[in-house]
Amino acid sequence: MSAMNNQDLKGKVQTVTGVIEPKKLGPTLMHEHILWDVTRPEVVSEAKNKNLQEVTITLQNVWEINRRSILDYGNQSNHRYSVALEELSLLRAACANAVIVDLTNFGIQPDPLGLRYLSEGTGVPIIQGAGYYVDEYIPEDLKASTVDQLTEEIISQVRTGCWNTDVCAGIIGEIGCMWPLRPFERKALQAAALAQQETGASINVHPGRHREAPFEIVDIIQSSGGDVNRLVMSHIDRTFADLDDALKLAATGCILEYDFFGIETSYYWFNDTDLPTDYMRLAYIRSLIERGHGRQVVVSHDICTKTRLSSFGGHGYRHIFQNVVPLMERKGFSKGEIHMIIEDNPRSLLTFV
Repeated sequence: MSAMNNQDLKGKVQTVTGVIEPKKLGPTLMHEHILWDVTRPEVVSEAKNKNLQEVTITLQNVWEINRRSILDYGNQSNHRYSVALEELSLLRAACANAVIVDLTNFGIQPDPLGLRYLSEGTGVPIIQGAGYYVDEYIPEDLKASTVDQLTEEIISQVRTGCWNTDVCAGIIGEIGCMWPLRPFERKALQAAALAQQETGASINVHPGRHREAPFEIVDIIQSSGGDVNRLVMSHIDRTFADLDDALKLAATGCILEYDFFGIETSYYWFNDTDLPTDYMRLAYIRSLIERGHGRQVVVSHDICTKTRLSSFGGHGYRHIFQNVVPLMERKGFSKGEIHMIIEDNPRSLLTFV
């Protein structure tokens, strides 16, 4: 794939198989992981020290492994193409023209060539994310990089190819942030904003697990010259416990991403946040629409554990199209509102400007 410049990309969408017209995008999952490894460093260290094998998921243990989510070695990754092919085939059976944005970027083992293989094998358009995940997944030598160096690398990932491949990114993110924000993460946010100005891509950010984190991120993106109207804030479900914070964030102009669809438990494995159900997510989205923020909402599942895949007893990538869209219809969402959330808003964000 030849290097792209701004004029080549303006008004287009960039998938792992090439540049396409925006009208070719169907209903879109804005935040997923198809081939990934988010195994926490301390879990990797324990596995090495104890010579642990990856957990075997069975009918007898799937509920408990899913509840613990991040604690069982092997549940936090999938690089098996056969599993991914099956999952994408199930998605396509539920929604023939579905699109997936894979935000697996540096730090959590992205596989751009693998995504291209899967896209070509299933016909599902896939969009690769650029940039860097949270500080704890980043090697120390890279943390010493300057903002300019990080910016150049992100621009290269969009224009030339990601991680020594010719597969180009179509969005910047998910830029990983912790709470409090680490120095490297601040630089990565600044670099994302600068790369956005240069490429015309949207940005997706993984905020720290604190209600003030998204607002700090908005301030950094704005002060670095980024376009907040093309900034997607991930994980609203686990970051804000009430509507007021969501409305306050929406007032900044950024995009609110409810991306825990399919997680039907109040228990959150990282901290004591009460997670909403799918019904509650839709109630929040309804309130945002009624207050004029419908154009600022996107949805997804953020699958990043095996036990959320259909192959291991989970809901899979098809859940929103198979179950949530019919639920939206039953709860009174109009066809226009549903189309706006799952198709119009993603198309606008994924089209380079």
